[in-house]
Amino acid sequence: MNALLTRLGVSVEIQAFFCATGDLLFDYGGQQEHYGSGFHKIPTTPNLWVAGNETANEVIVSYSAMEAMAFIAINRARYANLQQLSFVAIGNQLQQGQVDWLRKTFPKRRFTLLFGKDELGHLTDIKVAAGIRNTPIHIYHTGQSHQLIIDHKGKLVIFKYGEISLNRYKQAFHIRDRIRTRKPILSLTFLDQLKYDAER
Repeated sequence: MNALLTRLGVSVEIQAFFCATGDLLFDYGGQQEHYGSGFHKIPTTPNLWVAGNETANEVIVSYSAMEAMAFIAINRARYANLQQLSFVAIGNQLQQGQVDWLRKTFPKRRFTLLFGKDELGHLTDIKVAAGIRNTPIHIYHTGQSHQLIIDHKGKLVIFKYGEISLNRYKQAFHIRDRIRTRKPILSLTFLDQLKYDAER
């Protein structure tokens, strides 16, 4: 059991599921995410951190192992059986090889994406979802007009900054799939929400 996670409200069951004892180090295949009191180091790497059941029917994708742990700690009541889940973290920056691996390793699975509630998080949602579907897209920033243009199979749609989301992207291009997002209500990330709840 980890004292820092316990103070954050992460149950013993969840700590055991993520093998979170001692130093909070999460391996990305040669590089590590490291979480401690007052710091959180997340690698930029082509590799992934993976936990859970590889045959699970739902795959939860986040930028860090700690974000995945915070999400399940906050939403534990929604998931009756942790063994039906697989967790994957991409690190600081999405790499094409990472989404290729997700698509090949988890065909026909349900995906839940946990990227932040800011513009970068929404764009990462879109890029990961497109990669899982093996659909090349291009996103252009138009500069002073505060707009984004998404090129999806040659069709261009303009979105205003602050109004882009995976749902709006899928509506614009008439996409139906088993990929969804989850965002915290009051915070930028689930880890921020967990820390805020622990401090109250």
